[in-house]
This record gives sequence, structure tokens and C-alpha cells, in this order.
Amino acid sequence: MVRLTRIYTRGGDQGETSLGDGSRVAKQALRVAAFGTVDEANAALGLARLHAEGEVDRALERIQNELFDLGADLATPDGGAEGALRILGTQVERLEHEIDAWNAALAPLSSFVLPGGTPLAAHLHLARTITRRAERLVAALAAAEKVNPEALKYLNRLSDHLFVLSRHVNDGGARDVLWRPGATR
Repeated sequence: MVRLTRIYTRGGDQGETSLGDGSRVAKQALRVAAFGTVDEANAALGLARLHAEGEVDRALERIQNELFDLGADLATPDGGAEGALRILGTQVERLEHEIDAWNAALAPLSSFVLPGGTPLAAHLHLARTITRRAERLVAALAAAEKVNPEALKYLNRLSDHLFVLSRHVNDGGARDVLWRPGATR
């Protein structure tokens, strides 16, 4: 467990931050933007959980913990620290199993889904779009530096997971708000 006895360190006052391996980088570095956006997605899931119960809440709680793991993974450059926490393929597979299980009970889509429906679904859509932004940043980071490939897979699957979950909590898709192309012309 991590123990924090002091919240501020003044270490970032000059526009730099420490990575998991102890190295210092600019706060605007792509790596920092990537794990910062993962943290933002996690915060959005925290809001979603205010409306969640049962198996959905338990799944989101697990995902929030995994997003912290993912942030630690991204905050530690490859080869930077022995025993660094890394996202595993089994975590990606668990998301896939949940996607398949929840999607099996949903009616096929006849249009794109607009964010909305229930409050929980709307919050899940927000978390999904932030997750997609994190995925784009991690993809850019992976083009410039070595990144755990499971990290990128995890974000890709998580955004799909949150989409399917939003439909699941929208009464199995019955309360989905569907896009009506050209409806406001």
C-alpha cells in the first residue's frame, strides 16, 4: 500500500514532475498528459458510480482500481523501475468477457447512440469519451517511446466496455437516445 504523509512537495513548482522511475519531466510531456487523462477518466467513473448499484458498481470499482494501475504503468517508463506495475492481458480479457456478456442481452443497434438516457448512462458516456482521448494520447506516446502494449489494448477495450455498459444501464438499450440523421434541418 502507498502511504502519503505529505500532500504537497513543491517539487512541481517549476513545471516538472517525477515519474515512477524517479526521473523528472516537464508537466506538458506526452507521458504526463497520457496518465493525467487516465486519471480524468477515473474521476468521471467516480461520478458514474454515484448512480451505480450491484454488479455495475462492482465492475466500475474494479475498473477504477485498474485505471490507477494503468496510470502507474504509464508513469513508469519501460525499463525504468524493476517490478513496475503493468497492465496485464488478463485485465483486457476480463473487459472482453464483460462486454460479450452485457452485449448479448442488448437489441442490435439501428443508429448511433447519443450520450444520454439515464444519469448513469450519461456519466458512462462521458467517461467513455475521456477514455478515448486517453487512448489517443497513449497511442501517440507509443509512437514516440516504448509503452506496454497491454495499456493501449486496455483503453481500447475499456471505451467499448463503457459503451456497452451505458446501453445495459439504459434498460438494455430501451432508453438509449438514438441519432436521427438530419432530423433538425
